[in-house]
Amino acid sequence: MSLGHPIASGNTANIYLCDDKIVKVFNDFLPDKEAEKEANKQKYAYSCGLPVPKIFGVTKIEGNQAIIMEYVKGETLGDLLFKDKEQAEYYLNISVNLQQEIHSIIPNAIERMDEKIYRQIESVDQLDSRQKSILLKKLESFTYEGKLCHGDFHLFNLIETDNQVVVIDWVDSSTGDIRADIYRTYLLYSGYSTELAEMYLRLYCEKSGILRSEVFQWAPIIAAARLSENVSEENSDRLMELINYYCPV
Repeated sequence: MSLGHPIASGNTANIYLCDDKIVKVFNDFLPDKEAEKEANKQKYAYSCGLPVPKIFGVTKIEGNQAIIMEYVKGETLGDLLFKDKEQAEYYLNISVNLQQEIHSIIPNAIERMDEKIYRQIESVDQLDSRQKSILLKKLESFTYEGKLCHGDFHLFNLIETDNQVVVIDWVDSSTGDIRADIYRTYLLYSGYSTELAEMYLRLYCEKSGILRSEVFQWAPIIAAARLSENVSEENSDRLMELINYYCPV
């Protein structure tokens, strides 16, 4: 299979467009079964009737794990927003409605959010053992009904096609507390625009009846989990400030 040049690249994979299909080729340092794990999550979301690209198969390309999936032609809501920032509330409204649709699903075949976050916090070098202990006890104290959470929900993971908006990138999806998923989205937006983050949170709280204070209970936990990802564009000092502010040692 001749893939040509990637149309996108991330920390874990390169994305190619080939024969009108998307081919996601994973980097060789990732664990075995990583592609299969991600594909199964996306298949599950698809089986729930959500607007998600169809998975055609999991394979290996030149020794690297790869997922072959449906190509969704269109622009992301993030790109559309940057073309017309006056439409921010319009695009956020679309996204919140779709996120609420995801959050309405009670999954039966997907990994638990708390188990994933536990592993992430344990792996963070910037946190000492006392900080980790406080954060993990806080994590264990939450009670909630497990719902489907995307884990990386933002406007650049939503593609507008001719007749719908499609949700991509399900690698971080899990069964967990929707308030954690909401805060994760807020945290991602706040790294770029406080105004956008606040508008998003206001819209979600107004539509759902969830209180801002409930969402922010997750702030130190999600910030600590974000630290484990070692994302180059993320400000680790900002994350540590959030952890220390909401969960002082």
